[in-house]
Amino acid sequence: MMIDEDTGLKPDTPWHLWLAGILAVLWNAMGAFDYVMTQTRNEAYLASFTEEQLAFFTSFPTWMVFAWATAIWTSVIGSVLLLFKSKFSVPVFGISIVSMLISYFHNYVLENGAELMGAGGLLFTGVIIIVAFALFFYARGMAKRGVLA
Repeated sequence: MMIDEDTGLKPDTPWHLWLAGILAVLWNAMGAFDYVMTQTRNEAYLASFTEEQLAFFTSFPTWMVFAWATAIWTSVIGSVLLLFKSKFSVPVFGISIVSMLISYFHNYVLENGAELMGAGGLLFTGVIIIVAFALFFYARGMAKRGVLA
């Protein structure tokens, strides 16, 4: 924990930490919902998938499912840790990013995910990557300022 050298006090929690934390939990909860609905093969949820997309998502090798699960659940945990003002949110978000990149390597390099998901899927993947890195760097910045302990 960093103490302000001028005042000798721990820095106040900025309002944007609460906003970022709540938005992060909501954002990552959507990813967790997608993961659970896909892994449990929820018929109503999967009804909008094409046959090819359904075959793609249900044929992942075990290591890919593990990478996807790790990416999803560490992003949720990192978000909760951010709300608890824990410095551990930084490495947890880092693990999430590494796991996410492994899963995207599978989807877009080893498999034909780009073809199956189209431009919209690629764009959304880009947004997910940007948000993940933004959360990591935000948490790291808050830790460096001493807001996270």
